[in-house]
Amino acid sequence: MPSSDKPTIVLVHGAFADAASYAQVIPRLIARGFDVVAPAVPNRSLIGDAAYVASVVRQIRGAVVLVGHSYGGAVITVAGTEDNVKGLVYLAGYALEKGESLGELQGRFPDSDLAAALVYTPFPVEGSDTPGTDVSVRTDRFPDIFAADVDPRLAAVLAVSQRPLAAQAFAEAAPAAAWKTKPSWGLVASSDHTINPDVERYGYQRAGMTTVEVDSSHLVMLAHPDRVVDLIEEAVRATSD
Repeated sequence: MPSSDKPTIVLVHGAFADAASYAQVIPRLIARGFDVVAPAVPNRSLIGDAAYVASVVRQIRGAVVLVGHSYGGAVITVAGTEDNVKGLVYLAGYALEKGESLGELQGRFPDSDLAAALVYTPFPVEGSDTPGTDVSVRTDRFPDIFAADVDPRLAAVLAVSQRPLAAQAFAEAAPAAAWKTKPSWGLVASSDHTINPDVERYGYQRAGMTTVEVDSSHLVMLAHPDRVVDLIEEAVRATSD
């Protein structure tokens, strides 16, 4: 796994997406000399997804800065307790409290436009007669809810190539909150129609994060990659020995 004098940047994608959502950020980080890992998150359960990302982090020699977008923010909240994680960066993300679920945090605020555009689909669960439930977004609504300021041709591709999130992930309580012991940064996408921006602000303020706001859709990494890379570099500088 990567190892250099600089920390490795581990980019954790969110629900309804995959690591390609960092396609504009990755080359910029590489050009600035960073090792980058962008794993495919299973999107099956918060605890399971966090365990998977933690296993990736443990295999990296040296320091790590964990970056989480959207649901990926909840994942890094748990996975970020690994010893070599030096900082956390949340991009339009969920910063959960220990013992809190995504549903509980979202429930404190008015619904975003996403709530009325969700699609629920059963999927087989190995070893069980009871199916699971996948949650995705109506393809015709995806561009305006997720990617209003992204190239429409790309938004159309993203709409039909979603990585669904299992409904189980919404209800699981976070067993840890890494931001309690790790320095953290948060980016609010102020024109977000996927997550109510007040959900982002609340989580970041509660955690005492250094916070910036960008007038962006939910997919801020594609719409404003330079702003995202600048925030990641700020986290790197602040956590470097």
